Amino acid sequence: MKLRYMIIGAGGVGGPVGAYLSKSGANTTLIARGKHLAVLQEHGLTLVSGENERESIPVKAIDMDGFLAAREQGAPAPDVIFVCVKGYSLADTVPFIRKAAGRDTVVIPVLNIYGTGRALQAELPELLVTDGCIYISANKIAPGVIQKHGAICRIVYGLPSHKTDHPVLQQVETDLKNAGIDPVYSPYVERDTLLKFAYVSPNAACGQYYHAKAAEMQHPGEVRDSFVRLIKEVVALADKMGIPLESRPGELVERNLRILDALAPTASTSMQRDMEAGKQSEVDGLIYQVVRLAEQYGVDVPEYRTIAEAVKKQTENK
Repeated sequence: MKLRYMIIGAGGVGGPVGAYLSKSGANTTLIARGKHLAVLQEHGLTLVSGENERESIPVKAIDMDGFLAAREQGAPAPDVIFVCVKGYSLADTVPFIRKAAGRDTVVIPVLNIYGTGRALQAELPELLVTDGCIYISANKIAPGVIQKHGAICRIVYGLPSHKTDHPVLQQVETDLKNAGIDPVYSPYVERDTLLKFAYVSPNAACGQYYHAKAAEMQHPGEVRDSFVRLIKEVVALADKMGIPLESRPGELVERNLRILDALAPTASTSMQRDMEAGKQSEVDGLIYQVVRLAEQYGVDVPEYRTIAEAVKKQTENK
């Protein structure tokens, strides 16, 4: 089965995914805009990793209007759409997905915010929408150029039904593997996406509160201790939500510290970078949402509350 892929968002998440799929020979179209789009079309996407190692990969890229115009002229719909935008941009993608998709298109969101798949499925009841997430550390440093911070690139996706027999999603697993991406077609995707959130949310909260990059969190001390406390609070919240994340106490802390310690020392979260640049960020979904859920489920999250209050003051003072 030869699938047609669309990647909405060609930044630190969608850029590498689209580049790897394109390099493997998969039929892949990246949706981008502005100068980034122009460079992608002329020079391809450049991945920078390690000691300034650079690889430029030819990609097929277009903007939303161009793709919809092509659809009106009879261009085929994508079989699979990876949604790789920031959480605050999700609502803006829904009308485009509705017009770009075909009857059998499968939508795989891989955002940082927990519960995105369910929210998107409610907006697109006519399509099959999975839950999903991605483990990657990368960011756009210039038009057409993505800086990678570490080798990890894992996509987790699945359906609330717990079934793993959908032929398109099985083919996605094969195609991702062929592209050098680690695929997890999960029967327990709700748990697995919350597992990812239990890493990225504490990482973003701790990094923003202390204005710390990975280096400060990779060594014993106050910053690393805060990261650990945040993880434990998400674990407690997940237990109350009926989605246990650990088979033994401390398991998730150990796992997340391994992920953190594998990052380049210069790595930071996209939320941090956006907030430092004064841009719109995912702070609501990554920090404030945890406090709201804790109130809903009656869980004490003192570390999150402290950080949420401090971050609100930071944003108000800018």
